[in-house]
Amino acid sequence: MKIHRRHFLKFSAGAALAVIAHGCTQGQTASSANSDSENPGKISVGFWPVASGLPLFVAVKKGYFQEAGLDVEAVRFASPNQVAEGIIAGRLQGTGNGVASGALGLAEITSPGLFKILAANPSNAQFLLDQVIVAKDSPIQSVADLNGKRFATGPGAQNKAIAEAILTAAGVTEPRVQQLEISQHVAALESGQIDAAYTLEPTGTVGEMKGITRILENGVVAKYILGDAMAPWFGGAAALSTQFIEQYPQTTKTYAEAYRRAILDIRNNPDEARQYLTGYTAIEGELVQKVPLVNYTMYDEFTPADVAYFQKFFDFMTDKAVFSRKVDVAALLYAPA
Repeated sequence: MKIHRRHFLKFSAGAALAVIAHGCTQGQTASSANSDSENPGKISVGFWPVASGLPLFVAVKKGYFQEAGLDVEAVRFASPNQVAEGIIAGRLQGTGNGVASGALGLAEITSPGLFKILAANPSNAQFLLDQVIVAKDSPIQSVADLNGKRFATGPGAQNKAIAEAILTAAGVTEPRVQQLEISQHVAALESGQIDAAYTLEPTGTVGEMKGITRILENGVVAKYILGDAMAPWFGGAAALSTQFIEQYPQTTKTYAEAYRRAILDIRNNPDEARQYLTGYTAIEGELVQKVPLVNYTMYDEFTPADVAYFQKFFDFMTDKAVFSRKVDVAALLYAPA
């Protein structure tokens, strides 16, 4: 299958709920998962090393997949784009949370019917991920104060579109957006290279811990693009390839329930679950306990309002020409056979 890399190389994303706990928390037995008719072998799941990928890390390290009779390999990639490419190429059977929903949307456009979403990771003003930061002693007090200021965002079409939309919605008439690797945002603010940045956690927490930056506002995508600071921005998602789901329907159900166990662990005991960030991400030491965590919504927990907000974000991507066509979110959600 031909991979249209240009769609991904120009794209970079940031990457993740208070919902009803599902009663079925235990994975199915090894015998049911690996029956004579279903023997998937090793299941390779790609992840981007960010905090919102936590459910995959928990499920692997606590043995939930193994208990369910599944051989799951978590495969690290440098960007969500690379994870999406791996699904298209057939090298991966799935993705962990934190893989940018925009990257997955582009993959769907490139290869229609490619995957189904098992869980998404929304953020907003309560569950923190996206933010605008400034230097600690900056006189800037609101996003509206950024008129004519040098405003950085991460590389890629999605980040640029989001940054410009945030400024426009705040009434900034002279946006000066420049693209800069997220890992460089704190240093660029300290040196005076930029005045503010649209960035992603743990950047804001790291900058504050070092006494270099402060968070001007959290949940900026929900507020300025979705229109409500408490709206869920589904910026990342965990998925399985449609080919895998169709070939191994019972194994898929078993995988989903093992994944659900990990999400319930994070909801019920987030402080205990945080330890599994170590080794999978660059988050270590004191930062493990301080970095904010996003929320998670399983495929069967989406409300009509959730779907509508997810669709609103994807429609924004289409309006800004990041997506070449409309992508139907409801059709992307996993529905067990």
